[in-house]
Amino acid sequence: MEIKKESWGVAPDGKEIFLFTLKNASGAYVQLCNVGAAIVSVVVPDKKGQLADVVIGYKNALDYFADGPCSGKIPGRYANRIAKGKFTLDGVEYTLPVNNGPNHLHGGPNGFQNQVWDSRINGDAVEFLYYSEDGEAGFPGNLKTVAHYSWGEDNSLKLILTAETDKPTVVNLTNHVYFNLDGEASGSVLNHKLELNASQWLPTDETLIPLGQAEDVAGTPMDFVEAKPIGRDIQADFPALKYGKGYDNCYLIDGAMPGQLTTAAELWGPLSGRHLEVFTTQPAVQIYTGNWLKGWGPLSGRHLEVFTTQPAVQIYTGNWLKGCPEGKSGHAYEDYDAVAIECQHCPDSPNQPAFPSTVLRPGEVLEEAIIWAFDA
Repeated sequence: MEIKKESWGVAPDGKEIFLFTLKNASGAYVQLCNVGAAIVSVVVPDKKGQLADVVIGYKNALDYFADGPCSGKIPGRYANRIAKGKFTLDGVEYTLPVNNGPNHLHGGPNGFQNQVWDSRINGDAVEFLYYSEDGEAGFPGNLKTVAHYSWGEDNSLKLILTAETDKPTVVNLTNHVYFNLDGEASGSVLNHKLELNASQWLPTDETLIPLGQAEDVAGTPMDFVEAKPIGRDIQADFPALKYGKGYDNCYLIDGAMPGQLTTAAELWGPLSGRHLEVFTTQPAVQIYTGNWLKGWGPLSGRHLEVFTTQPAVQIYTGNWLKGCPEGKSGHAYEDYDAVAIECQHCPDSPNQPAFPSTVLRPGEVLEEAIIWAFDA
């Protein structure tokens, strides 16, 4: 395995940004960076042996900070949503920043995804380390998180996530990488076929907080037990699809057992012939079809009032924002140009005692794995 480390710029806080390239003997490679421990590129062959990048991302390192899509990064300390930014643990209520309508999302605006992680090459792998201090974003406990990435000769990317704490806390870790198996610049993935090893999903309210009870997917547009095009039912008259303008929903993985790898999903690119199989030790998978890639998210409800001593104000309505930031091939992404398959625990688990626990206590080690296996 060939691993190269190079400088990729300087973060606003002065820390150096690094880009790591892991290339196997066939020439297929992945690129990672220490902003949010991100997956920047996955370059694998199609059915004709032609290499192409199959994950979306940005040309410039600084665009990985505070991007709405959280492209390729590890959000934390709690991926996904916590209702109203509050939870109670051991009788103590904790308050978190609210940054997604009325809810807390992905650790807040300064979550793990917007931090420069420590990084190193460790044998045939790359490791990223982040220390989250007690009280950061309102969460209790000093938390040490490590993301260990390795790239196989069989074109499989493996991520092992570990975390330890010195106080009881809650943790939910994933990687928010988006896939387009026909190539990151090839447009809509609504013709990709998706299959999920999940016969149940979690209905939500209109703010995407689970209502608490899992339901069968059978007979609904949420059913991917048998492979079907992502876009086949995406415009169905169904509450969940209207809330998120597409799929942004959590599925419970059939047969999931703690510490054991289970197939979560399979994805096929119709033009390239590429195929992705996703394995995980996590109990659930969030499917997000890039519903807001163009506009970077639904309205937050925030209000801004501006005061000044100046005599005039210039109004610019973002007439050219569409092309900014640039995707890796020099274009801006549109809605549904990629799909995120996020292996994780359930959203709002700290407030939902029926869900698998996300509580981590001193002396325990959280360890979860995700494997993305590519072929054509």
